[in-house]
Amino acid sequence: MKKHLLLVLLAFSFANLYSQDAKTAEECFKKADYKCAEEQYLKLAEKEQIQKYQSEYYNNLGTAQRRLGKTSLALKSYEAALRANPMSASVYANLASVNSQKGAKQKALEYIDKGLQIDPENVDMYLTRSKIYDAQGKKELAIKDLNQILSFAPDNIFGRTGLANLKKNNGDLEGALKDYNQLLSEKPESLLYNGRADLYLKMKKPKEALTDINKAISIDPKFAQSYVTKALILFDGAKPKEACANLEKAVATGYEKALLAENFAKCPTK
Repeated sequence: MKKHLLLVLLAFSFANLYSQDAKTAEECFKKADYKCAEEQYLKLAEKEQIQKYQSEYYNNLGTAQRRLGKTSLALKSYEAALRANPMSASVYANLASVNSQKGAKQKALEYIDKGLQIDPENVDMYLTRSKIYDAQGKKELAIKDLNQILSFAPDNIFGRTGLANLKKNNGDLEGALKDYNQLLSEKPESLLYNGRADLYLKMKKPKEALTDINKAISIDPKFAQSYVTKALILFDGAKPKEACANLEKAVATGYEKALLAENFAKCPTK
């Protein structure tokens, strides 16, 4: 009886320890302390025996590594997550995204095809594929994927902004502005102000762009993309020092530094 009780207590202690470690990792991630999150999720993934949970830890590990600019390591972590659980749609979505980022577009599309068989309503995969199609000049396919999102999630902000951005990328700036104005009238969110600020920058309206991006940051100071957009506006306004300070803020709030290499190259040497 005592031996049985001891085993139960030990099992409870280990479970409690795992739970605490997982909580610590999650808190690190929320605070944008991605180095801490990387260390914690790596330990969790290596110790976990249940494959479903191990896959989740490797998946989160990969995302933390991407935020640190460790794209190759992130890819390996996502691949480990897939081996642990080949039925995880979120892992397929991340594998597609990171392969697309590394230029392996065909491989990204293959992961999306497999992932959508598991979760045919996965917004992230449709968004990634739409961006790939747009970059390949397949505008109609890009639009089709965004409309597919709206067919099962009519109010999805990413699907709707994706359509506006397609107009922007294809030169229909006035059409894109009309879409953003409509979206902002319905829901004044940071993402939308950021998108319209980028649009104003392309329309050569720096004053309006700066107003919108400051509004985006005031609504959500942790939205990393807004700092990148502000940096681009400041570079355009010949303010490289201020621009580079915003690039640093973007990295501090989770933007992958490797994706900003071209922008950091414009920064004055210290």
